[in-house]
Formats: sequence, structure tokens, C-alpha cells
Amino acid sequence: MSVALEDVAGEILARAGNAKRVLVAIAGPPGAGKSTLADNIVTALKAKGESAEVLPMDGFHMDNAVLIEKGLLKRKGVPESFDVRAFLDIVRAVRAADQEVLVPVFDRSRELAIASARVVSPDHRFIVIEGNYLLFSQGKWAELEGMFDYSIMLAPPMEVLEQRLWERWKGYDLDDETARAKVYGNDLPNGRLILENRRPADVTIDIVQD
Repeated sequence: MSVALEDVAGEILARAGNAKRVLVAIAGPPGAGKSTLADNIVTALKAKGESAEVLPMDGFHMDNAVLIEKGLLKRKGVPESFDVRAFLDIVRAVRAADQEVLVPVFDRSRELAIASARVVSPDHRFIVIEGNYLLFSQGKWAELEGMFDYSIMLAPPMEVLEQRLWERWKGYDLDDETARAKVYGNDLPNGRLILENRRPADVTIDIVQD
């Protein structure tokens, strides 16, 4: 299903009604375009006079030192490599809309999360949450069910994801062997896991048009 950005923003506004706080989930495999869509939706909502902010799930990656201890460094990005308990706590705090909430942001160039790097204010009406496992049906991730007012699943064809992931990792000047390990040994398997174990979304999109 191909959807225009303006249509997505319009549907979110229509669903929001008079609500003080609206949580929008954008889920999907690595490389699906979640962060780009989240930023574009926030821009579109602001253009309509609304207040909005992005809350990225990637900020809840466990530190590499912890992943090494758990034997998960090579599989960074699997469900168990995130601090899901802390993420659930933050989503619940943001849902309440009664206080300022500081959230971490992931710096991909350094492969680490920066604590308290973004502010979600009570004045932000729309919070666009983006991440791999927002609609994941397994483990503690399933506790997110019912928390979102509107949910979007990005599900491009696997060949599109493959190309985007190659472009992502080559953009960080990785050699072919290292990039191949990340794409085929981690990211694409994670993508299949996400697509095969997802709760229904309000809308599933393969391509988003500007």
C-alpha cells in the first residue's frame, strides 16, 4: 500500500479529536524508513499548527559493554538488546502528559545512546514514537498493546530493505565484509522477525510518498 504523507498526517489529526496527548507508533524493520517518516509527520503536524515531538526507541539500546557481557554485541538490535522495561516506563510517563519527560537518543555514528538528550514537554500534543518493536507480539514488548492512539507498520519489500541497509552501513565507511555481516547476519533476520511477529496496525505501508 502506497500512502501520501499528507494523508497520514490528516488521518492522525482526524483520530486525535480533542485529546490532549496523542501517541502515534511507527514500527517496522531496520531500514524501513521509520525515523524519516516520524520526522516528516512531526513537520507536517507543526505546519498545521500542532505541537509534536519524536520519541525514538533506539535510545533504549543497551550499552555495548552490557551487550558484550550478555554475548549480544553481534546481534545488537534483537529484542533482548534493548532496555524494554525503561522504555515501557517512559511511554507510560509520556502517555500521562502531566510532566516533562527526558528521553535518550541513539547516536548511530558512535553506536551509543545519549541519556536525557530530548525533552518531551506536557505541551507537546502529538508524540510520534518510532522503533522496530512497537508492534512486536512477543515478550514484554507485548505490554505496549493498547498504548498507542494510532499505529503505522512500515513493511517495504525485503529487496528494498536490503538495498537501504547496504546504503546505511556503507555510509559509515564500513568495508564490504563488515557491512555484509551487519546486513545479513543481523538486520535482515531482525526484519523478518518483526514482520512475522507483529500485532495489527491501523495502517500498513510499503511506500510513503512526500
